[in-house]
Amino acid sequence: MSDYQGRSGLQVNALLVDFVEREALAGTGIAPDQFWSGLAQLIADQRDTNRRLLEKRDALQGKLDDWHRANGPAAGEPEAYEAFLRDIGYLVAEPDDFEIETTGLDPEISSICGPQLVVPVSNARYALNAANARWGSLYDALYGTDVISKDGALAPGAEFNPARGQAVIDRAAVFLDEAFPLAKGSHKSVTSYVVAEQGGLASLVIDTEGGPTTLADKGAFVAYGGEGERAEIVLRHNGLHAILVIDKTHPIGIGQPAGLADVIVESAITTIQDCEDSVAAVDAEDKVGVYRNWLGLMTGKLEDTFEKAGRTVTRRLASDRSYTDVNGKALTLKGRALLLVRNVGHLMTTDAVRDQRGQPIGEGLLDAAVTALCALSDKVNSKTGAIYVVKPKMHGPEEVAFACAVFAQVEQFLGLAENTIKIGIMDEERRTSANLKACIYEARERVFFINTGFLDRTGDEIHSAMEAGAVLRKDEVRSERWLQAYEDRNVLIGLNTGFSGRAQIGKGMWARPDDMAAMLEAKIGHPKAGANTAWVPSPTAATLHALHYHQVDVFAAQAERSGEVIPSLAELFSMPVLAPYQLSRDEITRELENNAQGILGYAVRWVQQGVGCSKVPDINNVGLMEDRATCRISSQAVANWLRHGLVSKDDVTSVFERMAAVVDEQNRNDPIYRPMAENFQSVAFQAALDLALHGADQPSGYTEPVLHARRAAVKAREAEKARQS
Repeated sequence: MSDYQGRSGLQVNALLVDFVEREALAGTGIAPDQFWSGLAQLIADQRDTNRRLLEKRDALQGKLDDWHRANGPAAGEPEAYEAFLRDIGYLVAEPDDFEIETTGLDPEISSICGPQLVVPVSNARYALNAANARWGSLYDALYGTDVISKDGALAPGAEFNPARGQAVIDRAAVFLDEAFPLAKGSHKSVTSYVVAEQGGLASLVIDTEGGPTTLADKGAFVAYGGEGERAEIVLRHNGLHAILVIDKTHPIGIGQPAGLADVIVESAITTIQDCEDSVAAVDAEDKVGVYRNWLGLMTGKLEDTFEKAGRTVTRRLASDRSYTDVNGKALTLKGRALLLVRNVGHLMTTDAVRDQRGQPIGEGLLDAAVTALCALSDKVNSKTGAIYVVKPKMHGPEEVAFACAVFAQVEQFLGLAENTIKIGIMDEERRTSANLKACIYEARERVFFINTGFLDRTGDEIHSAMEAGAVLRKDEVRSERWLQAYEDRNVLIGLNTGFSGRAQIGKGMWARPDDMAAMLEAKIGHPKAGANTAWVPSPTAATLHALHYHQVDVFAAQAERSGEVIPSLAELFSMPVLAPYQLSRDEITRELENNAQGILGYAVRWVQQGVGCSKVPDINNVGLMEDRATCRISSQAVANWLRHGLVSKDDVTSVFERMAAVVDEQNRNDPIYRPMAENFQSVAFQAALDLALHGADQPSGYTEPVLHARRAAVKAREAEKARQS
């Protein structure tokens, strides 16, 4: 225990003690004893409840397993299944109609619709990049992606391609015509944009090849600014801004009649700084790194220096953007996304702190206390003083109520007003989606968002019905009715409980970061469905997805959907099982290879390098964003087929060994990567294999216990080598 220090009956790792007392508490007016005694009381009051909730998960899963062994899939007997779920307490009584009561929310939550980024806060460079993604160059986003064809004369090349550049300008003009149409003509034919001032009022004067014109909606012009020869014209539509950058000295602007050098689009309205699925934090050292970056974002002092394109770059938080509005008054536009923080769920423990009984504490309890403490130093984020905590992997209303009780106790010992800490409910576990209205009710005074996600939700569906039969292939699951019912229920229940114009209804991630043309084609479905926000994998994707919120008035879409019938529980539980004879042996092997490759490609970086979110090439070398949620699907799919005899343990082991060589080849240019095919006893390979062979036995099918244990073993081995050297 030499690395621990006593604090209020707790044993706290010295690294965490130093961070809290020297950094996080600075300037808050909170004494160390106040914080540690508050944390100690929180742990004493809540640890047993936490434990009982986890035990209830296991008990319910055992009853589900028994029912499915006897009856098969729920789709075969939907009424009997629903009655059974009510009898065992899996389904609870739905509350009477109500509306959420959350107050003190920033406009980015309540009234501005747009993309949402998720980023590992453990990586300062990425965290800053995502925070600064409030604004993005549309020209850069188009030029650098496949939204503009990369074939033939439009191929990007090593040098600037003027033909591609012109295609970018033409495509941007299409956006301007859609969002900010002219009274006559097209933005493509504009020869000048000029701000004219008269009587203290400003107006936008536009000349085109066909003569003078104005914006069809003159109110869309809201402000202007710039310095020297660079003018900026601020337009607004559907609550979002776009900035026309006029600069005839710029390499792009010089070739355009109007000097339009760029179109800056308001992009990532909110960003989740993640302490959970995209992060590999297995000990006090890792947790302190996560907390330190979150504190730096709150104080505005976080920065990171790195090499890029042969230059040393220092990245900091972007400043606000200052303009003069049409009435001659100052207008400030926020330079950064509103930052939310995702805590871990209720499952895992951390030995960064040991409780009064010498046991590791619930990691979620530590996250709640320390991330809220760091947010007390907020100088640049919430205008209302709200602290936005996204809470994942909650199973049903009892667990939501538990999270709210934890936040209330944290507020109390930090001296915060009641309901300062807001909660985002991630609707990604089956018991939560089945009881969503009751979950929202438990958090009605502090809930600020609900969202759906195919990834964890599908992993939990497979695990919950593990004994029902063989699961469909992953691509087939995507088209199943239960998934659409889940998505529809989330939106409609959110609307029925008063979310429109008050809180966010969100949708899940676009997992192919290099496939932006397809994203631009498909992801417009999210705002059309009535979602205020949806997850994107990069700032570039945020800029492109932002175009959808100009094309779709989300609040109008919500109004259109508000009277729809909510899909039934029978639809939600309708996923069928696979008849084994439907697949050939080759098809089974191919699906097993696909899952094995994804598990190996993700687990090896997690265990070897501590990388919690990776762009992992799939079996067809298509880069996919992988985190623990995607890994959960793949591991549960393999575990399910193993359970039902479609594959054997030897089949799984053989395929994993064969695919290890594929993953090694995909990582051959990584200088710190250690090949797995050379040593099947390596920690990384065995971790991946464990996820498949023992996936059915993991709590709720989660990957965290295996990955954390294996990563901790690697870190311990590396530390021992360092000591010996």
